[in-house]
Amino acid sequence: MRQILTYRDAVALLGGPSTITNVLDKASSVALFGLGAIDLFDARAEAVRLGDAFIRGLRDKVKGLSRYDATRRLAAAHAVIVITAYLEALGEVDVLRELTPEDQRRLIGDDTMGHLIDLHLPRPTPALPYEHVLDELDILYGVCTDTLLGFLPGLARWDSWDETTRARLPRDIRPRALRRYEELFRRLVAEFPEVACWCDRLDHQATRTEVRKLAWGLAGIQEQLAGIPATRSPSDRLAALIHSNRASLGRPIVSSARTPSGMTIPVLDQGYVNPGYRLLAPAWHHLVSSEETWAKFPRRRDLDAFLSGHLTLPQATEAPLLVLGQPGAGKSVLTRMLAARLPATEFLPLRVELRGVPADGDVLAQVEHGIRAALDEPMSWPDFVHAAEGALPVVMLDGFDELLQATGVNQTDYIEKVALFQRAQAEKGRALAVIVTSRTAVADRARLPEDSYVIRLEPFDDDQVHQWIAAWNHDNHRYFQERGLQTLPVDKVLTVPKLAEQPLLLLMLALYDADANALRNMREDLHESELYERLLCRFAAREIAKTRDDLTEEEMSRAVEDELLRLSITAFAMFNRGLQWIAETDLDADLRALLPHEIQRPRSFRRPLSRAEGVIGSFFFVHTTQALRESEKLKTYEFLHATFGEYLVARLIIRELADLAEDLAIAESRRRFDRRPDDAYLHALLSYAALVVRAPTVDFLRYGLTRAIPADRRAPLTRHLCELFSGSLMARPGSPYDETYRPVRAEVTARCAAYSVNLMLLAVLSSDEPLEGMDLFGTGKPEAANELWRRIARLWHSQLTRAEWESLTRTIRVRHSVRDESRTMEVAFDRDPTIDLHDLVFFTWPDRSRDLGYGLTSNDSIWMREIAFRDDTTLGHLFADLVPYAVEIGPSLEAHPDTHVADLLALLLSHGPDVRRYFRALADGPNWNYVDRVLRQLEVDARELPGNEVISLLHLACLRWTGPDRLERILRVLEDRGDVRVPPELTELVARKAKEQAGLRPIGDHELSSVRPGDVAGDGQP
Repeated sequence: MRQILTYRDAVALLGGPSTITNVLDKASSVALFGLGAIDLFDARAEAVRLGDAFIRGLRDKVKGLSRYDATRRLAAAHAVIVITAYLEALGEVDVLRELTPEDQRRLIGDDTMGHLIDLHLPRPTPALPYEHVLDELDILYGVCTDTLLGFLPGLARWDSWDETTRARLPRDIRPRALRRYEELFRRLVAEFPEVACWCDRLDHQATRTEVRKLAWGLAGIQEQLAGIPATRSPSDRLAALIHSNRASLGRPIVSSARTPSGMTIPVLDQGYVNPGYRLLAPAWHHLVSSEETWAKFPRRRDLDAFLSGHLTLPQATEAPLLVLGQPGAGKSVLTRMLAARLPATEFLPLRVELRGVPADGDVLAQVEHGIRAALDEPMSWPDFVHAAEGALPVVMLDGFDELLQATGVNQTDYIEKVALFQRAQAEKGRALAVIVTSRTAVADRARLPEDSYVIRLEPFDDDQVHQWIAAWNHDNHRYFQERGLQTLPVDKVLTVPKLAEQPLLLLMLALYDADANALRNMREDLHESELYERLLCRFAAREIAKTRDDLTEEEMSRAVEDELLRLSITAFAMFNRGLQWIAETDLDADLRALLPHEIQRPRSFRRPLSRAEGVIGSFFFVHTTQALRESEKLKTYEFLHATFGEYLVARLIIRELADLAEDLAIAESRRRFDRRPDDAYLHALLSYAALVVRAPTVDFLRYGLTRAIPADRRAPLTRHLCELFSGSLMARPGSPYDETYRPVRAEVTARCAAYSVNLMLLAVLSSDEPLEGMDLFGTGKPEAANELWRRIARLWHSQLTRAEWESLTRTIRVRHSVRDESRTMEVAFDRDPTIDLHDLVFFTWPDRSRDLGYGLTSNDSIWMREIAFRDDTTLGHLFADLVPYAVEIGPSLEAHPDTHVADLLALLLSHGPDVRRYFRALADGPNWNYVDRVLRQLEVDARELPGNEVISLLHLACLRWTGPDRLERILRVLEDRGDVRVPPELTELVARKAKEQAGLRPIGDHELSSVRPGDVAGDGQP
């Protein structure tokens, strides 16, 4: 159904034409057919009648209606009071009273007032603060008043009015209309509690404060909607669903967590902390996957208020609401809470877990599948709606990402199909609200309906962590006392924000600490990798003990190591495919390839578990998604936080390198230099993706290599890794993994690039000092090392993904220098290198000591990093020509169609001035030095440019520039020309700016983001 937006729609819905619509709708008829005078006071009298009696009688109009029909009539009532307020304000100023009948006929015949009934009218919503609604109404009333004022001077009466009377009309109408609107809206709120949910009203501040104190379990929804009179109740056939929804409040937050005897998992009613969220309006849909876009919108804490308002507005039945969040953020729990809190007299919540419905079915089939699962009996959708007895069905489709991940089927139009389903059902009298939940990572894989709102659940902040821990400590007070344990410490939890910010991971920390206060007793200087090691080992041991509780300590230790090895292969399965999740079938294939001798033992007489199921088990930190396709269950697995996978990848590499270091030490001790360790397993793992693309993995490697391998073994390991690196582009002998382990289809060149760059990284990380090129390539000639580096750097540049290449140049620093009349290079780990011009290749040869005439040192110039890394003379020469700009203005040399460098050079060097470039340079100049040089050139060009253009440029410059001399000199040039009249306000503005301290301030945002070298896919060149 079409949204109620206009007054005409509203009056039609509320019972047909009123005197106002009759009067205003006859406007053109009066003009065309001379039907006689129509007194505008008929309309105003009707407005007064509506304002005083309409709202009082609205309760009777709404009573007995379905929730959907009541919502539409309340939205219509709001449209009525918007127009009523304006018409009453017209009458109050008494200007219209002085119009002659002929003036009124001309006024209406011109349709000046008639357009009011077809305007799209603002309405409060949870997405639009009440103050913004007033601003929009102020604009609306202003437009109407301006239109009226534009017509009145042509009337006979206008000439007889004095200036006071003429000025009273624009001055009085808008504030009077706004004041009257607020009075009428306040009455509407007083009569209908659901209207109060639409917005934050100032006079309801005390109520809102009390509601927001109910930060547990979405209690605010129940509180806000409790005032709606109960006029209906669903049929007995739905009683089981209603009771089941309410019973959720008494169930644990997580039902799958196995806990020690006596420990309590808080129930939803007391343990669910309302999450923060950000709201994305429909106009921003195309940027739903942009973190920068989300950051522009404020973090909100009124989720219960938003949901109450959304579900009591027509927008809920016109398009689905999309709820995004990370794994473990509480999306599914939110749907359980909402189902429990919505009053059954007004709403009928239905949770449909998409993991359990046919993935290839249409929306209707999936909803009816959910009905059958909820009621334990089949019921058609029409029967379900009929049994609701007027309550609005709220269908929650939980887990859209599971349909995508588990099936791999393209579902880009799924949410659009949901919106079409809503529209079709509303037209058949079966309106419904729909909420769809999904992981944030797949949000860009679906097209969104133009009217859909999107909310993203935000990580816990410190206050929410405090709330959650308070509930945990309260519920487990007896457990702690009986075992001599202390409560979960907030300060320790907050030291690991990556885990504390997601509810499910926060529970994992709580369970970890409940075992001998492991978290409380954690060292202050404990490295993050050690914490992850302890967490993983503790939970692995717990999983093993569930089925094998008779192991000795040594056997348990070995079993834990085997379990973490399988989890590490799971992490590599995701990493090598460039995904955050892995399909069960793919993980099975990887486990068979990398652990071929492992025997899968059945744990019972039931179907034997797949290898993937055997690995994952019920690990707390692994999220399993599931979907049905043709009665087959399809599963994918994902770590609750990406850092688990990043640590496990590093852990397996460190384990392999530690074994390699031991083998090298044994071979050296026995002087068996001809028997070098086989790198087939390492090659299989490290030849599909560059490790540098995951910064945490690199950090874990850097820390772990120095802790797991003694210094005396790291030096031989580094030499061996350099040997592997120098031969990484040579033909390899065959290995068992060549046929069995293929996570992705990759070209030979891409695999060579990935393996060689990973070997280089590991060699650098294992070394205590920067690695010289001669050591890296095993050659005694620096020139040969330089050439080999240039060749392999170009291979990486052409074969790595853009993200891998950028990460590589931001992780590894390459420095060039001259030694013994030869240029040498060295590589080292350095994410924040300070690079000097003398470090670049074209300034190190042939004479490092020569005076350059200027200096440049930068730690943020991607150009300098790339030139140094690639040893690229051509790119270096280009940069050398731009060094004066980099020194005087800044080292950031962005490349896009309207580059700052090009604008400045064109202004300084062109034969004639370019006004377009001046406007762009002044509006978007990067810093004070840049704008200063632009204005310096404008002082010269002001003699030739059109005077009005210079005036406009000066106005723009005043928005950005402060300080003496520069603007004043340009102004004097204009005054000296004699053909330009300088506005007095500009002279005053320039004089005021001249008294301020010299500086620059930004205006607006960049319309076009800059592009750096490598931003064009497949090309790292600028």
